[in-house]
Parts: sequence; C-alpha cells; structure tokens
Amino acid sequence: MRKCLILPLFFSTLLARAQTTGTGSWNILNIKYVVNDKWSLFGEIQLRSLKFYNDFHYYEYKGGINFKIHKNTALTLGAGSYQTYKEGGDFVLPKNNNEFRIWPQVTLFQSVGRLKIEQRYRVEFRFTSNGYRNRFRYRLGAAYPFGKERNGYKPCQINASNELFFTDKEPYFERNRFLLAFNYKPSGATTLQIGYLHQFDYKINDETGRDFLQLGFFIELFRKQPVNRGIDTDIKDN
Repeated sequence: MRKCLILPLFFSTLLARAQTTGTGSWNILNIKYVVNDKWSLFGEIQLRSLKFYNDFHYYEYKGGINFKIHKNTALTLGAGSYQTYKEGGDFVLPKNNNEFRIWPQVTLFQSVGRLKIEQRYRVEFRFTSNGYRNRFRYRLGAAYPFGKERNGYKPCQINASNELFFTDKEPYFERNRFLLAFNYKPSGATTLQIGYLHQFDYKINDETGRDFLQLGFFIELFRKQPVNRGIDTDIKDN
C-alpha cells in the first residue's frame, strides 16, 4: 500500500502547481458494460477547462461498442458530439467548433511480464461546423499494475501514452498528446485516475493545446460476475 501512496503524492504536487500556473482541467466519467468475454458497450462524458476549473471551453459525450476478436486484438465503433467554445471565459459563444464524429478503431495488446503494451489505431469521420474532415490517430501506451493483490487484481497502476493526430490535407500533422497517469482501483468495478496531460496543437482551431490536470472516474458493469477477471490494464480513453 505504501507503494500506491507514493504516486498520488507526486500527482498532488501537480495539483498544487496547476492552481498557480494556469494548467487546465480534463475531467472524464466513463461507464463500461461488459456483456461477455467478447462484447462490451461504453459511454463517456468529458469536460475541459483552460484554467484550473475556470474558463470551461469544451465538452463531449460519446458511446460505442467493443468486440474482442482475439485476446490481443479489439475492434471498436464509436460516435459522439464534441463541442468547443472560444477562449476567455466559461462556454463563450460563438463556438469554435460544433462536431459530430464517427470513429472505428483497432487496438492491439501485448504483454511483456507485468508490463502491458497497447497500440491504438483510430479513423475519425468528422462532421464539423467548418465542414467535413478526416483524421487519423495512433497511440502507443504502456501500463504497469502493482501493489498487493486483492480479489484477483492489483489495486494500483501507472500508465503512460503518446498519441499522434494526422489528416489527409496539409499540413497533415495536427496534434501530439502525451499522458502520464496513476490509477487506483478501490473495488473491482471502479477506477480513479489522476494524471498530467500535455497537448500540442499545430495550426488547428477546434481546441487549444496546453497542460491539463486529468481526473477520471471509470465504472465497469458486468452482465455476469466473472470468477477472476484481474485488473483492467487498458490505457484509459481520452
């Protein structure tokens, strides 16, 4: 348990720093319903601000379905609404972007000892207030669970990921997003997350890139309670 406490103390310093440097907030609520070993459904909402719980400029809500075609491969089809407001206050009008998005995705998993490597490929079909766009995303991440095992899972996890965003039009490269996060599972069905996210944007106007303190709450519901499913070591979505 002591090992689990070290990382929250580290992220608490980020929290203190966020209040003095203008770091924004990135908040996630995710619910996943596991139908069986292959199929699952999910829904998620996000709320973001450019300052520490001030200047709220963005929210999204989305949902989708996952199908695990192999123990190391999962397919996803998702869709959602993504709303971006101007800077300078809370939900300042007119909006920078009003968007509906459909996105198929392939995720590949590989375990190296305790370390779980994830590669995620996503294609986005974006119907925006500025016209139709395509976008392509690639994320590479790693997750490491640790701590004293309880009921078949380890309660603590550190994960890191980096994601690249591309388009099929100049300048082609749009964004880079880096995340370092700590997850704690108070129960087998819930996960709390605190992390640092840095986002760099290149000549796009639908969202402003900078530093964010990320807080997440993830819930997993099961149609049938598994005997021993272990910890969910997926890199949490963003």
